[in-house]
Amino acid sequence: MGYLIETRNITKRFGGLVAVDNVSLGVNAGEVVAVLGDNGAGKSTLIKMISGVYPSDEGKIFFNGQEADINSPMDALAIGIETIYQDLALAENLNVYSNIFLGREKTKKFMGFVPVLDHDYMHEEASKVLKKLDINIPSLRNNVRTLSGGQRQAVAISRSIYWNAKVLIMDEPTAALGVAQQKQVLDLVNTLKDHGIAVILISHQMHDVFEVADRIVVMRRGEKVGDLVKAETSTEEVVNLIVGSEMVK
Repeated sequence: MGYLIETRNITKRFGGLVAVDNVSLGVNAGEVVAVLGDNGAGKSTLIKMISGVYPSDEGKIFFNGQEADINSPMDALAIGIETIYQDLALAENLNVYSNIFLGREKTKKFMGFVPVLDHDYMHEEASKVLKKLDINIPSLRNNVRTLSGGQRQAVAISRSIYWNAKVLIMDEPTAALGVAQQKQVLDLVNTLKDHGIAVILISHQMHDVFEVADRIVVMRRGEKVGDLVKAETSTEEVVNLIVGSEMVK
C-alpha cells in the first residue's frame, strides 16, 4: 500500500536559488514524519509546496496514490491537507467554537427567512471534536486570547480535524511553549496518529521529534540528506546529518 501523501522529485527555484532540490518524501496514514534541518535547509518551502502556497517547478505530489493538482491552499484543503503555522491563524477576539468554524460559519433562519449564526450548533459540534481528541478546555465560550499557548494549539488542531483533515502539517507547534504546554501538544500529536492522521512535523526541538516521530527526514541546503526510522537512529546521527558530517540516502 502506498503513502497517503507523497512528493516525488519535487523542486522549487527562486531565481538562481534552488530552495528545494529533487526531494521525495512520503507519509503514511497514522504516521508522524518529522522534517529537520538548519535555517535555509528548505523545510518551509517544502511544506508550502505541499500545502499549495508555492507551485513546484519540477516533480509531482500524490495524494492517496493519485497525482494531486495542488495550485493553491484551497486545492490542498479540498483534498484534506491542512497546515498549522506558528501564528495558528486564530481570531483572538472570538471564542473557541467560533474559531473552529472561522470562515465556514453555520447559519440558521430566524423567523423563517433571516440568516443568523447558529451558535448552539457550532458549540455542540466543537464540543464533539474536542472530546474526540481528548482536549479539555473549560468553556468554549471563552475568547481565544484567554487561553494558554497549548490550548490555542489544540483549538487550531481541532479546527483542522473537524473539517476532515487527513494530512496535518505542523510548523514548530511547541515553539515558545512552556514544558507542560509542550507535553499537551505532543500528547495531541500522538492522539492524531491514533486517529489515522498523517502528520508532517517541522521542528527544531530534538526532544519533541524523538518523543512523537516515527521517521525523521533531514534536509540540508534544499536536499534530502536522510530518511531515518526513529527507533533505529540517535540524536547524534541526526545532528551530524543536519550539520553535514555524514549523509544517508
